[in-house]
Amino acid sequence: MSLSFRAVSTPADRVDADLLAVPVGEGATLGPGADVIDDALDGGLRAFMEKTGVEGKEGQSLVVPTRGRTRAPAAVVVGVGSFEELSADGLRRAAAVVARKAKRAKSVATTLVELADRAGLERAGAAQAVAEGLSLGSYEFVRYKGGENGSRLDRVLVIGKGGARVKAALDRGATVAAAVAWARDIVNEPSGNKSPAAFADATKKLLRGTGVTVKVLAGAQLEAEKLGGVLGVGQGSANPPRFVKLTYSPEGAKRTLALVGKGVVFDSGGLSLKTSSGMETMKTDMSGAAAVIAAMSVLQDAGVETRVVGYVPMVENMPSGSAIRPGDVLTIRNGKTVEVLNTDAEGRLILADALSLAAEDEPDAVVDLATLTGACMVALGDKVAGLMGNDEAWVGQVQAAADRVGEAVWPLPLPSDYRKLLDSEVADLRNISTGNYGGALTAGLFLREFAGDVPWAHLDIAGPARASADDGYVVKGGTGFGVRTLVDLAASFDAPKKAKKKK
Repeated sequence: MSLSFRAVSTPADRVDADLLAVPVGEGATLGPGADVIDDALDGGLRAFMEKTGVEGKEGQSLVVPTRGRTRAPAAVVVGVGSFEELSADGLRRAAAVVARKAKRAKSVATTLVELADRAGLERAGAAQAVAEGLSLGSYEFVRYKGGENGSRLDRVLVIGKGGARVKAALDRGATVAAAVAWARDIVNEPSGNKSPAAFADATKKLLRGTGVTVKVLAGAQLEAEKLGGVLGVGQGSANPPRFVKLTYSPEGAKRTLALVGKGVVFDSGGLSLKTSSGMETMKTDMSGAAAVIAAMSVLQDAGVETRVVGYVPMVENMPSGSAIRPGDVLTIRNGKTVEVLNTDAEGRLILADALSLAAEDEPDAVVDLATLTGACMVALGDKVAGLMGNDEAWVGQVQAAADRVGEAVWPLPLPSDYRKLLDSEVADLRNISTGNYGGALTAGLFLREFAGDVPWAHLDIAGPARASADDGYVVKGGTGFGVRTLVDLAASFDAPKKAKKKK
């Protein structure tokens, strides 16, 4: 259920809502609207906070009564840390705290956006962050839980100045958050209910009326397009693969951005079988594809003027008598051959086809998202994505977009000297390294072989695509990581200069 947002200029004590949410800063400094709560407690708010150990630090919160002195019967004070150092992501996280405290309420009013001036933030950006935080913080996946209907919150009143620009920002935040929620839903969905065919159907349903055209390739069409990686990985499953191409072409667009997403709906490892515990979260191995599809669903609403094309291979990696075997050789779309020495390194095989197709279409730049390697999690943990690429300026542009929306990424190198670790005795390259270390980097080097001369960036989202616990606006399970980065990237896209081809 998506939240509805309304900007109001009504004083905090007169807003008609079930819960009033106001910020407090470090040292129990009262923020906008907190004086109303202090008056309701006869000047005792700070004493109340002191007795309960709430000091205004980020993430702290306290629910207090309003004693009938406001229209809202209860209030929540939310710690945000230093007002002057507050970031847009800090506002997003604070709003998520409000959402969790308001699960049993139907409506909430908040003054959080009023902190924008003190924090030096643009008011519309602050409003979008608050809308995203409240929407994402209230997210729950309860489809398979009997008797649970999730959060009751459906209406948010944002108190403060800003007028039409703030209202538009609230709407944009809610729209982007709804796309993230769709990505979370499809990632959390059990694999048995999202075969490649079902995933493709869900994609078509989502994208109706969004200005995005959808083309689905299957069976003989995959063979005709010479998608050897997709066919090879998918041949072991009773659920045949699909390849989905998505095209958003606004009138007058002069630039093209390509998005590639890994769509392994379930990864058993194939004949290189994972352990049972290793398979427990493998329904999330299509998180990159979910992010691409979800982001494209809101490009029109976000007013994106760049042409955006999505390339989404969808497969199920299963062991069977027809599955690819270690030692088999696959021919990828661009003609390069790959010796498959570990069938559990399958994501790069389907991405190779997708990147090859994208490169053939000659976009101005391409970025892929994939839950690709455990090695990236060893390097960066489970909250930070690895960022690699063949063009420094383009990688920097992806980094900047991620930074703006608060999705943590960190640049990693692609050492040319490591390329020899992918040399094969029988093919152009092998799908795993001969070394024991740097697996995220050699996976990136593998993908670089298929990006051609196009400025390319790779996001390894194996860690942040899934959360093991609630954290701010991130909820346990599928996170929808990458959706907000891609939307921002498309909206701000600046085509990088292409390197001259070598003679």
